[in-house]
Amino acid sequence: MKDGRKLILTIGRQYGSGGHEVGKQLAEALGLDLYDKNILRMNSNESGIKESYYHMADERAGDKLLYKIVKSMTPENGAPSLGADLVSADNLFRFQSEVIRKLAAAEDCVIIGRCADYVLEGTEGLVRVFIYADMDFRVNRITEKGYYDPKDVKKNIRRIDRERRDYHRYYTGKDWENVENYDLMINTAAMGIDGAVETVKAYLRIKGYEV
Repeated sequence: MKDGRKLILTIGRQYGSGGHEVGKQLAEALGLDLYDKNILRMNSNESGIKESYYHMADERAGDKLLYKIVKSMTPENGAPSLGADLVSADNLFRFQSEVIRKLAAAEDCVIIGRCADYVLEGTEGLVRVFIYADMDFRVNRITEKGYYDPKDVKKNIRRIDRERRDYHRYYTGKDWENVENYDLMINTAAMGIDGAVETVKAYLRIKGYEV
């Protein structure tokens, strides 16, 4: 940010709403690093997970910080367990959350999903955004991407939304889509992707950021 103020943007999103694209465009426009699945790239077996801890610097400059943070997390300095329960869902969430907190402390950035709005609650400069859209809009976007057979698109949108909703509730105790969890909720079916990006930027200007 030009004015040096702290800014951590978290993006929650319904599947197919374009939330990832909104986050990507915002990161580019604001000159920030984007963190999403690269926060924790894991395989299903223990050896694969251990190896992935040390191979995260393969996509963009921002991953260099991520690599340093992950590499420094050892049992001796209070990080989540690297022992027998390494692959447990709860331990992976603890590990992921610790990475998110360290990233937010180290630099301004955009973080997509991962319950970052909850993990970073109370953090200086935190702006929590939720992207949603009506079902027809989302069906059209996912159908165009060709991820599923057209007849299965709506079913998979509902499934992934349910998984995200359950994941958020399990780890935060809060309703994923509750307006009280966010500073800004944007309907991309009404605003479009570019409109959503401009809306967030306008909000930041209202908050006093030089965008």
